Amino acid sequence: MAKQKIVLAYSGGLDTSVILKWLKETYDAEIIAFTADIGQKEELDGLEEKALATGASKVYIDDLRDEFAKDFIFPMFQAGAMYEGQYLLGTSIARPLIAKRMVEIARAEGATAIAHGATGKGNDQVRFELGVAGLAPDIDVIAPWRLEEFRNSFPGRAEMIAYAEAHGIPVTASAAKSYSMDRNLLHISYESGVLEDPWFDASAEASKDIYLLSVSPEDAPDEAEYLELEFKQGNVVALNGEAMSPLQVMEKLNELGGKHGIGRVDMVENRFVGMKSRGVYETPGGTILFTAHRKMESITMDREVMNLRDSLITRYSTLVYNGFWFAPERLALQALVTESQKNVTGTVRVKLYKGNVIGAGVKSPVSLYNPDIATMEADPTQAYDQGDATGFIRLNALRLKVAAGVNQNK
Repeated sequence: MAKQKIVLAYSGGLDTSVILKWLKETYDAEIIAFTADIGQKEELDGLEEKALATGASKVYIDDLRDEFAKDFIFPMFQAGAMYEGQYLLGTSIARPLIAKRMVEIARAEGATAIAHGATGKGNDQVRFELGVAGLAPDIDVIAPWRLEEFRNSFPGRAEMIAYAEAHGIPVTASAAKSYSMDRNLLHISYESGVLEDPWFDASAEASKDIYLLSVSPEDAPDEAEYLELEFKQGNVVALNGEAMSPLQVMEKLNELGGKHGIGRVDMVENRFVGMKSRGVYETPGGTILFTAHRKMESITMDREVMNLRDSLITRYSTLVYNGFWFAPERLALQALVTESQKNVTGTVRVKLYKGNVIGAGVKSPVSLYNPDIATMEADPTQAYDQGDATGFIRLNALRLKVAAGVNQNK
């Protein structure tokens, strides 16, 4: 009989390298290692050789950066998504794409299960598995960190390192960095280790080596830089007059934002599994995109449409954070978002300066801003009669006067 096949989300680090070997031995299975290239850069170097040397029967390293930018990052930014007022969802939005590709590989290879190295305390386990559930409910998921047998074998990193050495697993484990890191096209996140102390100052001079995408605002150029972003139906299609794909937009915005110290966030957030956790994030390009998109909407989106969309931001952001990207409610919200973006077209100019993204101009061929109506001078169109405001105020004040009268008589 042919061996069972398991598709493993593989990063090449200590955890997934040990998990690869452990799965192969424990389940007597063929392990197909999968790594999604979503912008990790040099972290992908040598991964195929490592996976094969560790025991993988086959390795997929797929460049998903274009799909990530076009079908995941851009639709999310059209929705104005931001979790708990600070987090631009860089890790969260990558997980459904990884789950989607793992399902596709499992189908192609005839695998009956997928596996991941996410811990039982984090959000990623939920995101991966809800993604699979939404796409392929017949495929099993193996989460070693939730299996007592695995946890008993590896109560700490020392046991994992010893196992790797005993089995000739080519990994490099070091305590040089006392925190973990996750990188993709949208951001880098840092957590655990020294960052578990919320009083630890991650912005201090002594902590500057943590960051990879951006300089500190103090070290950013003393001269501001202007940038023009051209939008079409809610998506950036050009920077400074040069047409770009979504991937090219993200790469260029990351470069410019990082240069000017933009996009650093240090927060304590609420994980879906119930605990609070401290995370430090670098999202330089995303921060520019978020600010410019909001600026573009300000002159092109109808007030009530904006109010409706904004009322759903918390709901939408929580769905993404918790792993419900493929859920019917997120798809329904996305349809509303897409409709809301039909006229979000034009050009935004921003000024980048020492950690700040400053609006410096906006224009649109479908602008709803009419200076003739808004002017404090005489309105040449006579579209607004200031005298009409008297009745408008009187009607809106009626219920307040009634309530005030009742309260006075108590």
